[in-house]
Amino acid sequence: MSITPASVQDEPLSLADRAFLQLQDRLIFLDIPPGAPLNEGRLSQELQLGRTPLREALKRLESEHLVVTYSRRGTFATTVDITALSEISQVREVLEPLAAQLAAERRGGGVRSQLEELRDRLANPENERLDRDEALRWDVRIHRAIYAAAGNSHLQATLERYSNLATRIWCVVADRIPELQEHITVHSALLTAVLEGEADEAAGIMRTHVRDFETQIRQVL
Repeated sequence: MSITPASVQDEPLSLADRAFLQLQDRLIFLDIPPGAPLNEGRLSQELQLGRTPLREALKRLESEHLVVTYSRRGTFATTVDITALSEISQVREVLEPLAAQLAAERRGGGVRSQLEELRDRLANPENERLDRDEALRWDVRIHRAIYAAAGNSHLQATLERYSNLATRIWCVVADRIPELQEHITVHSALLTAVLEGEADEAAGIMRTHVRDFETQIRQVL
């Protein structure tokens, strides 16, 4: 499943944007392992892109704390700092409910049709058997859609950054979280609250969801 942000799904992507999104996906889901080097020549061939857009993408990824560049050594995927969980959760616990509230007040705004599609797809019985990777991608895509629906580009950018960092932590411990499917199915209620304009309900569901995320991770650390 693609996890392209909802706000850009219908817009043409520049070569740098395309490289950024593909590498971001690999980095947050640990397909590129933490600490691994990113070889520009190899990536340029894999993504079928020139060095200039690739380097632009890497600069953006560095600003998102997903890669780090060392002089004369090259660029590497950042390590996953599990000790940052509390700080990340503190920010998300405040801003994620706000995004859900704003999204509900706008009843999905310009991405309403995408929220409806996500809710309909969640209702598919096949989603009762999601594997770990699919479940994680559902979580990311739904959160990004809510951020876009809030209609605040600054809030959206901030939450996408912290969500990416949180997802990397989650990927480290996901195999040890038995309630992973339950963590995902709560999104049906969240999407319904947003689409029906239930702002307080949407904020409450999101707040509990974020708190449960931290609790589940701490239980397996």
